[in-house]
Amino acid sequence: MPDEKDVPHTTTDAGIRVQSDEHSLTVGPDGPILLNDHYLLEQMANFNRERIPERQPHAKGSGAFGHFKVTEDVTKYTKASVFQPGTKTDVLMRFSTVAGERGSPDTWRDPRGFSIKMYTDEGNFDMVGNNTPIFFVRDPMKFQHFIRSQKRRADNGLRDHDMQWDFWTLSPESAHQVTYLMGDRGIPKTWREMNGYSSHTYSLINASGEKFWVKFHFHTDQGDGNAHFTQAEADKMAGMDGDYHRRDLFDAIAGGNAPSWTLKWQIMPYEDAKTYRINPFDLTKIWPHADYPLIEVGKLVLDRNPTDFHTEIEQAAFEPNNMVPGVGLSPDKMLLARGFSYTDAHRARLGVNYKHIPVNAPQSPTHSYSKDGEGRVVNATDPVYAPNSYGGPAAQPHQHEAGLWHTDGEMVREAYTLRPDDDDWSQAGALVRDVMDEAARGRLVDNVTGHLCDGVSEKVLVRAFEYWRNIDRETGDKIEAAVREKLGGASKAPGLASAKSISG
Repeated sequence: MPDEKDVPHTTTDAGIRVQSDEHSLTVGPDGPILLNDHYLLEQMANFNRERIPERQPHAKGSGAFGHFKVTEDVTKYTKASVFQPGTKTDVLMRFSTVAGERGSPDTWRDPRGFSIKMYTDEGNFDMVGNNTPIFFVRDPMKFQHFIRSQKRRADNGLRDHDMQWDFWTLSPESAHQVTYLMGDRGIPKTWREMNGYSSHTYSLINASGEKFWVKFHFHTDQGDGNAHFTQAEADKMAGMDGDYHRRDLFDAIAGGNAPSWTLKWQIMPYEDAKTYRINPFDLTKIWPHADYPLIEVGKLVLDRNPTDFHTEIEQAAFEPNNMVPGVGLSPDKMLLARGFSYTDAHRARLGVNYKHIPVNAPQSPTHSYSKDGEGRVVNATDPVYAPNSYGGPAAQPHQHEAGLWHTDGEMVREAYTLRPDDDDWSQAGALVRDVMDEAARGRLVDNVTGHLCDGVSEKVLVRAFEYWRNIDRETGDKIEAAVREKLGGASKAPGLASAKSISG
């Protein structure tokens, strides 16, 4: 045991020395405890309030700290200081699954969140992405419904493949992402070995006022981005270590094996968006590299683990509206909606002053008129209103603001206008035929078959077979044959949810 004088004394949260860590204050050794034992009350009250609501979605995850350094000159595209040659910026990254709860296994078949906060000298820049370059839906009205279809049933609280396929097959725009999800990249081997993407299109503007469209690609330096678990390996790992991905990242950094990613951009000239053969703002589509090749920007390294998971990771708040001068949003409907929904989620989960939590606070100076409210720790100073004549901060617009673009037409509620090469199936089919090899296509069929054989009703099965034939006829035929053989040719009645996860 260390010498008692070398051990710091326990205090209350107010800094007052505590009399005992083991015994409550009572009337005699056998008597009742006393209401004025304030340390006992503080400990019990704090314990009852240790948990905050989990994220909805992306509850299960972890992260680490590091830096991003620009290695190339991309000033022709953006004036953002964070992307000036040689600039080094502190970063926080968080990885996650989408549908699972905070305590769920992190090797379920699911997209992975890939979120980055850069503490730039112009404020925080956040990129909230995934490990896939596309998403299931293109309109934010469907996002809530999509997540509910992947979560748990109302009646028995279980995950249900029938709900998932019911939604997917009624939403053909999901085809590209579902093909990714059911392929090899649906279960990455580790977070360190997977790529990350903005998925969304963002806008850039340079010091001369020239505008560009951009997609972010973070390519892992630990392999080729295709290291994955098979379904059987993932199921086994979920039973052996539900925190496998979280543990792998922490142990790698603790052992001095700092993972890194190379940031690359796809740049589309501003005017190209008006006539490009697919809608460049549709989140369910990629830009083929042959049309817009990748250009290297810089290197991102994670080299520091959190010291308090709750304070630095669970309370980390990423939000797509955190755009610094030189970077902006685009007409992507999903991105525009996320610009509101993420901040609203953080206020609901962490409180209105969540940006005061150190992990969310910018490293650059703030001069805000925000004041008061739950959890506020930054002192407000008079005047607390604008405009004023007492020397309070005043807006000073910078030249050439990003994220300003113009669209034509009446206000409508309809999907993107289809262009000559636009449909919901082509890119998913190209992924199957042109990217996957024969072995990967075989694993895709096996993955989908296992998923469809677990609680999916006959009417949804019929739609699922047609869904896959629309993607690729041969693959769809193989999936139907495999499912029918596995089910013995019997129709499946719509039953209760399976207790299995999305991993099947």
